[in-house]
Amino acid sequence: MSEYSGHDRSGASVGLVRRQSFTFAAPPDELTLESGQKLGSITLAYETYGRLDKEAGNAVMVFHALSGNSHAAGCYTETDEKPGWWDNMVGPGKGIDTDKYFVICSNIIGSCYGSTGPASPDPRTGKPYGLSFPLFTIADIVKAQKRLVDHLGIPKLLCLIGGSIGGMQALQWAVDYPEMVHSAIPIASTAKRTALSIGLSEAQRQAIMADPNWRNGDYYGQEPPNKGLALARIIGHITYLSEDSMQRKFGRKLQENAAFKFDFSPDFQVESYLHYQGKKFVERFDANSYLYITKASDYFDLGEQRGEGSLVKAFSQTAAKFLVISFSSDWLYPTSQSKDMVTAMKKAGLDVSFCEIQVDFGHDSFLLAHEQLTRLVSGFLNRMSQDVAGRTNVGKTEGSHAL
Repeated sequence: MSEYSGHDRSGASVGLVRRQSFTFAAPPDELTLESGQKLGSITLAYETYGRLDKEAGNAVMVFHALSGNSHAAGCYTETDEKPGWWDNMVGPGKGIDTDKYFVICSNIIGSCYGSTGPASPDPRTGKPYGLSFPLFTIADIVKAQKRLVDHLGIPKLLCLIGGSIGGMQALQWAVDYPEMVHSAIPIASTAKRTALSIGLSEAQRQAIMADPNWRNGDYYGQEPPNKGLALARIIGHITYLSEDSMQRKFGRKLQENAAFKFDFSPDFQVESYLHYQGKKFVERFDANSYLYITKASDYFDLGEQRGEGSLVKAFSQTAAKFLVISFSSDWLYPTSQSKDMVTAMKKAGLDVSFCEIQVDFGHDSFLLAHEQLTRLVSGFLNRMSQDVAGRTNVGKTEGSHAL
């Protein structure tokens, strides 16, 4: 098994990239959300890598997780020390090969990385939306992304790929826009949130809302609810790891003095690590966005929302081909949930492959450089490309015979 690392710099990079934006749904043509509320105008931040072929048949859409953004690969400047969040997977010769595919990654609505969200100015008041921003669902996120794909002139997506909440988006796309989706790879994801994951989300939201600086979401221009958001991140970060990985990395190791301090400051290295993660997170993320995106993920239940309570019926609405990937140590979205998804896909008559990767890094394993994950994704994309090429050639041959 290969070594894991945050980012793999051994492969080629897409190089310097830039963030783009697309604005749509200006009044009176706002986007109607699943709640019945309207949102507009909307801006989506996005990035693209590689080139779209003449047939517009090599487009791959990549979806980020809860606190991610559109910056999936490459760097913004020559001195940028931190590449995109999936730089180990997206690039020339990598799992999602930008020499072959045109890759799109957009920041979701409700986020705080250039897309319209609670921190954005409400056009009616000129002030940040705060809690006046309407609640949305994964389906609403996808509906906005569909407008972006239409804007880019892409009639069909070769593949949709995402981990965690990104996997939910891939599933929603396949069911809601079956004519536009050839295949999808949901990774470390689920077809519905369970009581455990909803409960963990609620604990994180309550941590934010208990911070006096939250001010019912109206904290912009003032001291933000940093303590609450940091605590939410600490809770969330624990769910992304595994017991084995935490034990191996920290065990019961104490801080530098190697002795109990007998107060409530961090004694253990794992405590210090989690405090650090919380502190770094508040420097880059908006507390209200955290509330809205976790709520959207809690609402997700594909069978209930699109199949009248039946996941099989929901998947019967698409003909997309699937590769479902889980990780053995993921307890947030365990393998059993991926298997339930696969069973429903098979009952719906879909072409589906499944793999559980044996690794002890937990839910976040999909973000880490790993040879098996890269090989699975690359192999599936190659098969889908050949599939599409075969269909195109058959169509051309049939057309010539008809003449």
